[in-house]
Amino acid sequence: MLIIDIFVIVWSVSGPGKEGCRAGSLHRLQGPLTTQYLWHRFSADLGYNGTRDRGSCSNHSADPIMTEVETLTSHWTLYMNLGGFLVAIFSSTLLGAWSDCVGRRPLLVLASLGLLLQALVSIFVVQFQLHVGYFVLGRILCAFLGDFSGLLAAGFASVADVSNNRSRTMRMALLEACIGVAGMLASLLGGHWLRAQGYANPFWLALALLIAMTLYAAFCFGETVKEPTPARLFTLRHHRSIVQLYVTPAPEKSRKHLALYSLAIFMVVTVHFGAQDILTLYELSKPLCWDSKLIGYGSAAQHLPYFTSLLGLRLLQHCLADTWVAEIGLAFNILGMVVFAFATITPLMFTGYGLLFLSLVTTPIIRAKLSRLVGESEHGALFSAVACTNSLAMLMASGIFNSLYPATLNFMKGFPFLLGAGLLFIPAILIGVLEKTNPRPEFQPFPQSP
Repeated sequence: MLIIDIFVIVWSVSGPGKEGCRAGSLHRLQGPLTTQYLWHRFSADLGYNGTRDRGSCSNHSADPIMTEVETLTSHWTLYMNLGGFLVAIFSSTLLGAWSDCVGRRPLLVLASLGLLLQALVSIFVVQFQLHVGYFVLGRILCAFLGDFSGLLAAGFASVADVSNNRSRTMRMALLEACIGVAGMLASLLGGHWLRAQGYANPFWLALALLIAMTLYAAFCFGETVKEPTPARLFTLRHHRSIVQLYVTPAPEKSRKHLALYSLAIFMVVTVHFGAQDILTLYELSKPLCWDSKLIGYGSAAQHLPYFTSLLGLRLLQHCLADTWVAEIGLAFNILGMVVFAFATITPLMFTGYGLLFLSLVTTPIIRAKLSRLVGESEHGALFSAVACTNSLAMLMASGIFNSLYPATLNFMKGFPFLLGAGLLFIPAILIGVLEKTNPRPEFQPFPQSP
């Protein structure tokens, strides 16, 4: 993990808007780690001892204690997400619109402090064997200060502040790739480290890196708002500015396109985080019965599309409009979800991961399209609205997938992935229809030479 965040720190110096990368790697790494801790904690509490060996796990019939461990782990993951996302819906929108006035740095500092508090609470839970309910408290504290949604809003708004329409899609994809590559490399190391030293040390290192990240945000981040002005934080004016994006008519924007592109990204994020929430649990249990080493490889494969999608976007933009690139990415995402639904052996599971190699080109394309529909002074409000959309999507994802997964264990364990594949047809249709009705057809970012 140390190597990973050194890489991200170096990357972040190259330009503004990269602070979310470093936090992103930590945020995404703590998810699988917390899930595995909950699994082993509940296993110890219930006296579940005999099926973490892969051979015995795959040969035994359904164990009611194992089913209870899976259900408890899934439900507590839901409680953490529910507590955090409900608070973040309010805080991230408030702080994002506020950053249009005071600048991006204050939002980055507050959100970084929130992640730091969450890591500190996790350390206390692991070190002192506190009740797992304290994980929920950590999520709420983090969400109150902006959470990862606040970092996303500040990061993408910063990119929009310093980029033009021609380069914006690639820069946003680069920001997402930075998050993913950091998480992928850390995941490769995380499984081995967990087996060797347990849960405490990874959380301690996360805390140290979050302290460094907070200091970087406070003293080294290059402000991208040209003329920051003091503004009150707790005022309804910030929330009104977000509502006005969607309800106030203006000649330079289409309210219909803003609303429907927001719906499209909502559906994509719902499926992405819903699948992510249950993948570790799906892999831990039978018939796959992965250990922490394979979980690390799987998590690395899950992050690989951040890099491959960036390369694919760069290549495909030479011959296709962004809309068609997004549609191709959605098609591969659907295929990957279907393979996951029927994966009973490790090679088939990794085949599903392989099919997701272009799955993450869609969100940066939609973000770039949304940013072209508003003025420069509205980027913070826009991306805080997108962050709110992400929070709502993650809340729905946790509610649907973490509730559906234990409910469908008896008749089809992979059913939530099939549901995800079906839901992805909605943004695919929306993006195609919106491009056909676009009053300003998109230009080619990389025109062909004559």
